[in-house]
Amino acid sequence: MGQMTTRRPVLLLRSGRAARRPDSLAVEEPLLVRVNGVVLTSTMRTPGHDFDLVAGWLVSEGAITRAADIAGMKECVDEDNTVDVVLAPGVQPPRSRAFATTSACGVCGADRVSEVRDQLTWSLAGDESRIDLAALAGLPDAMRAEQRVFDRTGGLHAAALVDAAGKLVVIREDIGRHNAVDKVIGAALMQGQLPLTGHVLQVSGRASFELVQKAAAAAIPVLSAVSAPSSLAVDLADDCGLTLVGFVRSGGMNVYTHPERIRLGTDYQSPDGTQ
Repeated sequence: MGQMTTRRPVLLLRSGRAARRPDSLAVEEPLLVRVNGVVLTSTMRTPGHDFDLVAGWLVSEGAITRAADIAGMKECVDEDNTVDVVLAPGVQPPRSRAFATTSACGVCGADRVSEVRDQLTWSLAGDESRIDLAALAGLPDAMRAEQRVFDRTGGLHAAALVDAAGKLVVIREDIGRHNAVDKVIGAALMQGQLPLTGHVLQVSGRASFELVQKAAAAAIPVLSAVSAPSSLAVDLADDCGLTLVGFVRSGGMNVYTHPERIRLGTDYQSPDGTQ
């Protein structure tokens, strides 16, 4: 399926000096997904963990909820960058999205935003899991320390699945933030961990609508982002019962929806004046 990085010549300009050298770049290549013999989608991604990516995409599209829903998955030997999936008997494939997409997702197969919540398999309303504020604040740095390909290229997003104690369970990198999330969810699916109650999804960059949708599709109750959420992401998170946190730093964060899942500790006083 190819390498995650490649080398290209670059003219380096720094402090009045010019030099030529090879530079490491993140690879961006198309991935074609065939389900039951039919091409359903093509996406631009960074090669690596492609089976996780496809499995997570199928979860996000509402087609599967467990590893047994996939009867088989293989790399196509006669076509580069193609994964063939056979679903188990009785499992319906998602709607066709047989067009090339960029490394930025759309509305994850839904024609209208209002359809998204109706497509969810699990409800987040009853998830009473909690995470300590200090553990949540430390997640961006913990994830950053594991971003091996980013260290070499500076050009990849990352997503990490974290347990309620703040321990990283799995991390994936990709040029597309939605692909990184699909890879994380797919890895969890193949390990039989869905629904992902009691977990946190930590992402680099912003929290967009599609990332909230993907987290909710896997029943992840908390989505934590390094940057800002969009208005639509906040609306969907509120509707789905998902805790959405942005601008997460060691010094603080913004909690946009369902703050009850975050244990503040004794250092913080709540808005109503209580500890």
